[in-house]
Amino acid sequence: QVQLVESGGGLVQPGGSLTLSCVASGFTFSQTAMGWYHQAPGKQREKVAHITRWGYTNYIDSVKGRFTISRDNTKNTVSLQMNSLKPEDTAVYYCNGVTTVFPWGKGTRVTVSS
Repeated sequence: QVQLVESGGGLVQPGGSLTLSCVASGFTFSQTAMGWYHQAPGKQREKVAHITRWGYTNYIDSVKGRFTISRDNTKNTVSLQMNSLKPEDTAVYYCNGVTTVFPWGKGTRVTVSS
């Protein structure tokens, strides 16, 4: 049974930082490209960043230079370091596969506000 458990969200002021973590189980994590997605209020879920099984990364333009995705295959964990946060980063963040999308976890809420 696939499980994706996200954590690390919270309330942060503009310019602040957060690190999100996702623990995955139920599939061969080390061979799976993983992504972080966000869903802002009233908007569709979109992929923010992904990391391939070999460690290559890709980001949407709005987070380039501010967010860093990483993975630890020994712990089945994918992380998202978010710096210089902006109010428009406010959303619920989810992790999931990229070419294979599993049942979604509950996500972790990030609120950027002063």
